[in-house]
Parts: sequence; structure tokens; C-alpha cells
Amino acid sequence: MTLQRITDHAGEWLRGAGPDSEIVISSRVRLARNLAGYPFVGLASVRQREEVLQRSREEVMNGQLGRDLLWIDIETAQELDRQLLVERHLISRQHAQPDATCPRGVAIGTDETFAIMINEEDHLRIQVLRSGMQLREAFDHADRIDDALERRLDFSYSSRFGYLTACPTNVGTGIRVSVMLHLPALKMTGQIDKVKRAARDMHLAVRGLFGEGSEALGDLYQISNQTTIGRSEREILEDFEQSVVPKIIAYEQQARQALLRERVTRLDDKIWRAWAILTHARMLRSEESMALLSHLRMGVNLGRIDAIDLRCVNELLLLCQPAHLQHINGATMSAHERHQARAELVRRRLGAR
Repeated sequence: MTLQRITDHAGEWLRGAGPDSEIVISSRVRLARNLAGYPFVGLASVRQREEVLQRSREEVMNGQLGRDLLWIDIETAQELDRQLLVERHLISRQHAQPDATCPRGVAIGTDETFAIMINEEDHLRIQVLRSGMQLREAFDHADRIDDALERRLDFSYSSRFGYLTACPTNVGTGIRVSVMLHLPALKMTGQIDKVKRAARDMHLAVRGLFGEGSEALGDLYQISNQTTIGRSEREILEDFEQSVVPKIIAYEQQARQALLRERVTRLDDKIWRAWAILTHARMLRSEESMALLSHLRMGVNLGRIDAIDLRCVNELLLLCQPAHLQHINGATMSAHERHQARAELVRRRLGAR
């Protein structure tokens, strides 16, 4: 598997399948683990970080996790390749930053359903992605990977506190559960703050498309737990499956139905204006294309437009990102050139000239 092959299809998080996929774009489970006998990454020496990388890479890539794994050294990877992995949610923005004193790498599984970052904030960050609302399936897969690695690596663990991690909020199970949600109707009706307040009340984090510090481009929001200590993995999962996500889905569905009942002309205007611009524009900025594609995606889900299918819209949400555009065109491009290339790509994919 190569990075060129990765650009040929949408990632797992945008496959557009799975339960509740009209609102729940993807489910992710991440486990933080550290090797016993080594300081956390932020306190380790360069030699210790190198040892952690070599030991972890050897055990991850030895075949226990399946064949067809792709290994990428962050330090030697091209900047464009690193950004491509960020855009596909296979590594974090922090992990994409090269640092001569902290060698980093990532192992990516077949079909991009899982990735293991080494020497990010923790020694290992195991993450599994599933399309739609599939937290249980994502957790089961992450748990199997964790068990396979723990048979060969000694993880830092306290009988009192659980798994020890660099950030105190991850101590215990080391689990972070998150869902990517498409919430355009809540944004249009001015109710998105209701979700943010409810999330804060439940001690959840609300972030943008690319995690902490990022904007909610395309009305895409990440909701995740903030603490793990004192609760089991199953309790955290059940909370998301039975309370957190259903409530937000219900809010968005109610907002969509309200638009259909009370503001259908305004709704259709948003959708068809988005279609008109996307099929005729000669230049498109990244943020603009994401906003327009968000409206188009809602229109497809509500049956207001049948000129395009959901899979095409989902793929465009990814392919319009800067690194993907440059990979597709095989060249490093200026912002102006990307604006032109993005508009041309969108018109072609939507069947326009």
C-alpha cells in the first residue's frame, strides 16, 4: 500500500456508510499506551525516544496485526505527504510536525481502518476508525490490537490508577471515544450553541474538523470524552451510544424537519445556490468549498436534490483539501493555483464543464 493508492479513494471516515451515516460521519476509538521503563515522550532523551520507536515499530510491523501495513517515518516523509495523512485523519496535526529530537512514525492498516502513531504525546496512540455510528465495532478492533501488542510489549500500568499516560485526563483506560458529526441544520437555525452547552455539561469536548484548535469546516464537529479515569471502557462507550450521540442526532433531525416545515424556500435556496456555485465557479477557496458541499450534502440527505449521490459529495469533502489537490495534480501549487484546481475538480466530479 502506497500513499498514491491512498489518494485514489475516500478514507474510512468519509465512506458514507454505517448506521446514522446521514449525520454521524464516523466513529473513532483511540487508546493511549506507554512502554514501561521509559519516560513519557516529553521527558525522554533522544536515545530513549529512538529506542521506543524501534521497539514499537518492530512489534507493530511483525505481522501480528495482519499483512499489507504501510509504515511511514515522519521525519523523512515529504511535507505534502504528512499533510495528506492529517487530512485523512490517520495522524494528528501534532504528529505531522517533524522534530529532529523526537523520531516519529505511523503504521497504517489496510483500508485505513486503523493507524498506530508512535512518539506522539504518548509512546503509542492506537486509533480505529469506522464509518457511521459504529463505536462498538471500533472499540472491539482497537481492543484486539491492544491485546496483540500487550502480549509483546510491557505497558506502563498502575494497579491503582490504570494505564499511565502523558496527559492526566487519559489516565485509567487511556481511551478517547469520538464521533464526527455533520450538523448543518443546527448551524442554519442558530442552535449549534445548544449542542456545545450540552456537551460541556456532560464533560465532553467539541472540536472542529481536525481536532483541537481547528474550525468546524463544512459544519463537521468532533465530539469526544475528556476524562477516562474512574470509568471503564464499556461505561464510556455506553454513554456515547445511548445518551450523547442519540441526543445530538435528535437535535439535528428536529432542526432539519423545522427547516422543511417552516423555511423550505430558504433551505432550497441554500442547496441550489451551493449547486450553482459548485458547478460553475472557476475558483474556490477551501473554506468556501467545504461550506457549499455541506449544504449540498444536507440537500442530498433530505431528498431536495437528486442530481448527485452522497458518496460523491463525501469524496469531494476530502479531495478538496490542499494536500489531496496537490497529490492529484502531481505538483506543489500556490494558493491561487489550488483555488483553480479545486473548482475544476468539483465541476468535473459533479458532471459540469
